Amino acid sequence: MSRRIKVNEIYCSIQGETTWTGWRFAFVRLAGCNLRCRWCDTPAARGDGQDVTIDDLMDRVATLRCGRVLVTGGEPLVQQATPELLRRLCDAEYRTLLETNGSRDLSDVDARVIKIVDVKCPASGQAGTTRRDALEALGRDDEVKFVIADGEDYAYACDVVGRYALNERVAVTFSPVFGEVDPAELAGWLLADRLDVRLGLQVHKILWPGRSEGI
Repeated sequence: MSRRIKVNEIYCSIQGETTWTGWRFAFVRLAGCNLRCRWCDTPAARGDGQDVTIDDLMDRVATLRCGRVLVTGGEPLVQQATPELLRRLCDAEYRTLLETNGSRDLSDVDARVIKIVDVKCPASGQAGTTRRDALEALGRDDEVKFVIADGEDYAYACDVVGRYALNERVAVTFSPVFGEVDPAELAGWLLADRLDVRLGLQVHKILWPGRSEGI
């Protein structure tokens, strides 16, 4: 019998963040989250969502006719069935990505999955929630992103990058909090410090301003 999992929404759109920006993806947004970030842009995903079987979810993903799938949330790993879903997607030969806040154990995540860890900075109200082993276990295809609101966030992110040598091992993205910090200011900090990380601009929010679902 297929296990059940709670889903907030499933849709096809353009990826707006990380090194995959601009590519068409099938998005599987799972329900539930263990954190409460100050600027959460998907608060609806904190709820109970729709209870479906993994078989049904796979069928819905197939109708989107896209070879790339991002499993996101909320926090996908608060659900026990998520590792099975990720494995099923990989077995079906989808290019499978997982976006996680890094506060949950990643050891059960299939090695074929590309992991994107969103490290929380102080202004989010959730700094310090990322597990050390989550960062240390990342492989060369994985990524880390930081959402930056101010100079304190920037200093915090720089410290984490240096402490774990992240930009020597994985792709790292610094993104400004949308509407709170001028992207040009963040770009200036990166240039001044000659920091070898990527500047991210959350393209989906530029394309569809004001929308929080289905983007």
